[in-house]
Amino acid sequence: MRERGVQERLETKRAAGAATGIVAEGLAVAGYASVFGRVDGGGDVVAPGAYARGLARLAARGGRVRMLWQHDATRPIGVWDEVREDRRGLWVSGRLLADVAQAREAAALLAAGAIDGLSIGYRAVRAERDGRGRRVLTEIDLWEVSLVTFPMQGEARVGAKAAVGLRELARALAQARRRLAGA
Repeated sequence: MRERGVQERLETKRAAGAATGIVAEGLAVAGYASVFGRVDGGGDVVAPGAYARGLARLAARGGRVRMLWQHDATRPIGVWDEVREDRRGLWVSGRLLADVAQAREAAALLAAGAIDGLSIGYRAVRAERDGRGRRVLTEIDLWEVSLVTFPMQGEARVGAKAAVGLRELARALAQARRRLAGA
C-alpha cells in the first residue's frame, strides 16, 4: 500500500549513534545514520533496502548526499565519501572540511561530546502501515545526512570516540579564539 502525500515534502530522521559505531577522528566522521527495523521518536520504521533504489538513482545522475549542520541547507560542513546500505542500516563515512568555520566548530563539539547525533533528510517514495499503525518506510530518496544535537533514533547515538585529533583541534580553536580576543 502506498501512503498518500509521501512524495510531497522533505522529511528528517535523527539517528543516535553510540550503539552504531559512529567514529569521529580528526575531521573524519563515520557510522550509521539510520538503523533498520527500529521505531524512531516519530513512530516510523525504516525497512531494510529502503535506501537502495534512491542511492542508485542519485549515483546514476552523478549526485551526492550532502553533509549539513542541523539540517540547514545553507550550512554544508563536509562531504560524505561513502554512503551505503548494509544489513544493519545506512552507513556513512566522510570528512568535515577544515576550511569551513562551522565544520571546525562541529569537530570541537564532537570532541567535547556536546553533539552526538546523525539525522537523515529524505523524501519518502513508498511507505506502508504495519499492524501497529506505524509507518514503515520502504523506499527513500536520501538528500542529506546532518550532524545534529538531538537525534530521533535512540539506538544510533554518535559514539564519537573522543579522538585525540578532535581534542587537539578543539584546544587549537580555543587557543586561537583567546589570541584573537586579546589582539
